[in-house]
Amino acid sequence: MEVFYIVIRLCLYSKGRDLMLQVSRSNNLKIPKTLKDVNEILNSVDDKVAVKQALATANDKKFDKKKVKDNIEKDSELEKIEKIPFNANDLMVITVVKKLGAYIIAVTEKSPAKYRGVFVNRMQNLSLEILELLLQANFVRIDCLENKKKREEFQKAAIIKLKMLGYISMVAENSNCILSKQFKQISIQIGKSINLIAAWKKSDDTRWSNRTNN
Repeated sequence: MEVFYIVIRLCLYSKGRDLMLQVSRSNNLKIPKTLKDVNEILNSVDDKVAVKQALATANDKKFDKKKVKDNIEKDSELEKIEKIPFNANDLMVITVVKKLGAYIIAVTEKSPAKYRGVFVNRMQNLSLEILELLLQANFVRIDCLENKKKREEFQKAAIIKLKMLGYISMVAENSNCILSKQFKQISIQIGKSINLIAAWKKSDDTRWSNRTNN
């Protein structure tokens, strides 16, 4: 019996591969003996964005592709940093600043090379300098007024550098050196660090006041 073949061509996302299936008049499907392994991400970010865009178009609604993509994408760098074990004996503020520094290094390593000298090096160095100041402050024993003032100077310097880091991060985000979601996360951690330093200083003041009054 003469067999007529229908060629079904399936385009697999920009891979340029053709999957040839032969179908006879008797409706028998001739399956290839071997199939090439196709390593594709199902329901990728682009797929999800395309679906949301189609729905928005169908409903005649405005569609902000960049905003939708940012909302869908997971912050992989943050997830990795959260899994890093840290010293349980560290002060909370030191742990937060350590994570902040690790996050900044992770996200800026992917920044365009043209921003390395302008933003990347400065942000990375500031995050490490802030950690160094807090470690120095923690090593100062408050056994006299002079040492109390010395610790306060380290704490104050750390806050100043945190605010400077926040400003540079804002400019870096406006220049497309880092993503909006990354700037948001950096800002959250900076705010948390400043609040923890302020609480640390308040605790020192209370202990010093109780010590001098007794």
